[in-house]
Amino acid sequence: MADLQDELHTELHTLPEAGELDDVLDEGLYGGPDGGPDGEARAGAPFAAYPPDLAAAPEPETSPLDRAHALLAVHPVADGYSGLPWALRHLPRYDLQLGESAVDTDVPRLREGHVGALLWALHLPEGPAADRAVGATLEQLDLVRSVIATHPDGLRLARTAGQVIDARNCGRVAVVVGPATAAALDDSLGILRVLHSLGLRVLTLSGTSWASEAGLTRFGEEVLREMNRLGVLADLSGASDTTVSRALTLSKTPALCTRSAARALRPHPDNLPDELLAELGAAGGLCLVPLTAEQTGPSVRDVADHLDRVRAIAGPGCVGLSGTYDSGAAHPQGLADASGYPHLIAELLHRGWPDPDIALLTWGNMQRVLRMADFTARAAQDRRDPSTARIAQLDG
Repeated sequence: MADLQDELHTELHTLPEAGELDDVLDEGLYGGPDGGPDGEARAGAPFAAYPPDLAAAPEPETSPLDRAHALLAVHPVADGYSGLPWALRHLPRYDLQLGESAVDTDVPRLREGHVGALLWALHLPEGPAADRAVGATLEQLDLVRSVIATHPDGLRLARTAGQVIDARNCGRVAVVVGPATAAALDDSLGILRVLHSLGLRVLTLSGTSWASEAGLTRFGEEVLREMNRLGVLADLSGASDTTVSRALTLSKTPALCTRSAARALRPHPDNLPDELLAELGAAGGLCLVPLTAEQTGPSVRDVADHLDRVRAIAGPGCVGLSGTYDSGAAHPQGLADASGYPHLIAELLHRGWPDPDIALLTWGNMQRVLRMADFTARAAQDRRDPSTARIAQLDG
């Protein structure tokens, strides 16, 4: 045993110190008696295939598309308008979880496009059935709840900004119900409160006697105040310029334009002139630029032009995205369905948009507006009772 200890003690003392070991490795690999004359690694030495300057070689540049995917993984898209409930109403069967070719939107394409939240619009029928607006809206609300219930692994109903975040953290796409059209109220604030209790969070202010080309009437202003008290956001797309301006002045909650681009670039009636874009930005509202060929143009670059314009006039904190999928509209090339968002973000990165502005565009601005709606509603409910006003009293 004593001989074994002496032998081990001798071997340990013959090993080089830490600094000497580095010299030995460097000499053996890249110089010294076994290395080449210029520090080349000797044949057969470990790591001989890795010259000493490889570690200093720059990494390959990341493409805009790769950067877009990386950004969207952290700041997903909050899509401001989807017509999916209306598109599903006549399908005998569908599976959004595995994929559904009959519509523009399903869970696999939402994940591929990094969509974290959707506003599901509640359309109204046209023609003879248009006079049953309340019933049609309730039926679509029922369909929305049914679709979400049958796809629990992909979708989750969200009523507040916090629930949108919770859905994202659980790997689900948050569904916010709305916009519905103002005709769904049938001129009744009681119906507004019922729709809110069922999940409605966005209402479009157009197409009624109290929100017309002439602007908001006294009853229309009372509807907007009650929406603020409940936490229902006002959608001003399609409203007259007079209605837009008055609503921005009156509302305590930031307003949305769920399908509006820059009228200066494309003279569509739902697009906003520069002066209204400036008013929207000053009021902290949000212009959600639609991905439709009719309103923004036939290419990704056309959509990016509108985003540039809205950002320049309203500010980076007041611009967002509206896929407008499953609404019957034609879409720009490359943006045919919900999976195309990374290509649009790559175009914006190519144009020099900074990462913080991209994060606001896709996710941050919508979250701000939803949080403000929640905060304003809580404050208003402490000081204001539910309104019992009737249209005959105020506009009669």
